Amino acid sequence: MTENVVVLGSGYAGAGAVASLEEKLDGEADVTWISDTDYHLVLHESHRCIRDPSIQEKIAIPVHEIKQPSTSFVQDEVVDIDTESREVELADSESVAYDYLLVALGSQTAFFGIEGLEEYALTLKSLDDALEIHDAIQSAAREASTNDPAQVVIGGAGLSGIQTAGEVAEFRDEHNAPIDIHLVEGLDQVLPNSDPELQGALRKRLEERDVNIKCGEFIGEVDEETVYIGDEDELDYDVLVWTGGITGRDCVADVELDKDERNHRIHAEGTFQTDDERVFAIGDSALIDQPGDQPAPPTAQAAWQAAEVAGENLARAVRGQPMTTWTHKDKGTVVSVGEKAVAHDVMNVPVETFGGLPAKLLKKGIAARWIADVTGVGRAAKAWPDM
Repeated sequence: MTENVVVLGSGYAGAGAVASLEEKLDGEADVTWISDTDYHLVLHESHRCIRDPSIQEKIAIPVHEIKQPSTSFVQDEVVDIDTESREVELADSESVAYDYLLVALGSQTAFFGIEGLEEYALTLKSLDDALEIHDAIQSAAREASTNDPAQVVIGGAGLSGIQTAGEVAEFRDEHNAPIDIHLVEGLDQVLPNSDPELQGALRKRLEERDVNIKCGEFIGEVDEETVYIGDEDELDYDVLVWTGGITGRDCVADVELDKDERNHRIHAEGTFQTDDERVFAIGDSALIDQPGDQPAPPTAQAAWQAAEVAGENLARAVRGQPMTTWTHKDKGTVVSVGEKAVAHDVMNVPVETFGGLPAKLLKKGIAARWIADVTGVGRAAKAWPDM
């Protein structure tokens, strides 16, 4: 009887693993792909839709352009995984049985118990989120004036927070909109725990775009009008966006797999195999063992790299072959600030930190290469101008 390999999720990890798995299996097993959306979102470019919603056509790639016709696709929400019966329970469809399972469901926003934050803040974890932020900023700007500008507060100055602030600034400048932008980070610098030179370059570009930066105090509480920071500071807001952290998806919280008790991310070996030999985990869903004390980072870059090996290892598991151990190789960091970008520690580039046209072209090239890898050069070429 032909075995069934099931992949959950259509993010970088899921989409990349499906493409790799199809190639490596070459028809030796059935493949079923399950996702709550019928497209793959180029998530690290989703912030572009805050400025221009039409960009969604470039970064939301239909699954039929990625998968082979022989791969079955089910659009539904995963609500549970029964590892004993080897079944994936779905919200609106019949359960799907598996022989081997790859959990690549990504993550959801973590609110860390901050009172009012989940209720009042917008997030940036999906295409709908980016479009909602656009609509909220557009609406706030219409009701504002030069003497009473709209207040946009972005909590968290990691990659998503910085790039969100940059796109809000682009929207403000393109539409001559009366908007003040505030970027709040609880730790001491933007892009915490990164190289000081990169932090300085990003701060400079944010300040050039008139983004007000407040670091060193955590958001403690939020109500429908005000963000309370530290012990004394307050920021009134019209639009609040929270990008301050991630946690595992609710549907894996009670699954019988070894996982972090606090954030529900699944522990996986360097082969992506969990403590259940039939279940593999990858991407933001997983804490993947790496040399040293830290797991693989929850980044798009890591997910891209891991997806290729995960597909190969699933095919090897089906055949009963030894699996390959994956080690993440950091190829550097590229961050956009609106139409500008900063690159740092990029492989084979002698200058450690740089901006300008080279960084902008590199940022475009990364997005275009991924789109080309999962679909084709034609779609990548169409997306290039907006990346």
